[in-house]
Amino acid sequence: MMLNRPMAAFVPVMGMAMLIAASLLGAATASAQTDARLAQVLASDHRSPAFAARDVYRNPAETLKFFGLQPGMTVVEVSPGAGGWYTEILAPYLRDTGKLYAAQFNPQSTVDYFRTSHAAFMEKLSAAPQIYNQVTVTAFELPNLTAIAPVVSADLVLTFRNVHSWYDRNGGDDGVLAAFRAFNQVLKPGGTLGIVEHRLPAGRPKSDQAKSGYMLQAEVIRLAEQAGFTLTGISNINANPRDTADHPAGVWTLPPSLRLGETHQDRYRAIGESDRMTLRFEKTR
Repeated sequence: MMLNRPMAAFVPVMGMAMLIAASLLGAATASAQTDARLAQVLASDHRSPAFAARDVYRNPAETLKFFGLQPGMTVVEVSPGAGGWYTEILAPYLRDTGKLYAAQFNPQSTVDYFRTSHAAFMEKLSAAPQIYNQVTVTAFELPNLTAIAPVVSADLVLTFRNVHSWYDRNGGDDGVLAAFRAFNQVLKPGGTLGIVEHRLPAGRPKSDQAKSGYMLQAEVIRLAEQAGFTLTGISNINANPRDTADHPAGVWTLPPSLRLGETHQDRYRAIGESDRMTLRFEKTR
């Protein structure tokens, strides 16, 4: 038997359903726009061919989508290095509708590598102002230079294959923790920290992190949580099961470094770039 309910009783339910449908449609549209914009940037001829050839290992579209990159965001890329591999993607993507801070090495550092890397990066940006003239370059060097962007200004902080450097150069766990706390300072409440790092297989001793270039995923998560972040996602986008992480010159044995030169180069090229963790965190305190 059908009950005779007044039509008004159905209106709130129908209204809620319409709101949910509109929200889902809006999210799908935004995601499609993000995908299309990333695809356009990745296919652009401003990218270095040598850099673009590494997409097969670094999976930039999938990685940036996992981290939640969207037009209009304020993004901080930490330690982009001399070549700015991800800067080539982030700068044009954010140029017209967002903001990119590149937290580069200290140009006055006592470390030659940091100074020369900074100079090469600035030269790259100066050579293509139509791409890079909206990038704000700041200096990041532990323990003192940590003001990488205005406090509580960033939607997204990204760091690619740098955690091991802070671990080796800045006192192990204390160095990594100091870096993560600096990132926490510039992120808005609820903002995202995205980390890609060379992964030491679980079960290996923590001592294997030293000078190898590889980090234990559980240790990176522990230190990020200690710095005020909550883990919200783990992805195997950048995993490489062929990498055993026990090479004679550490991670730099593999491409693109190939530190051993011609010695067993075919073997290391066949492995490809390192196995990498891809972690997403939210600033929760």
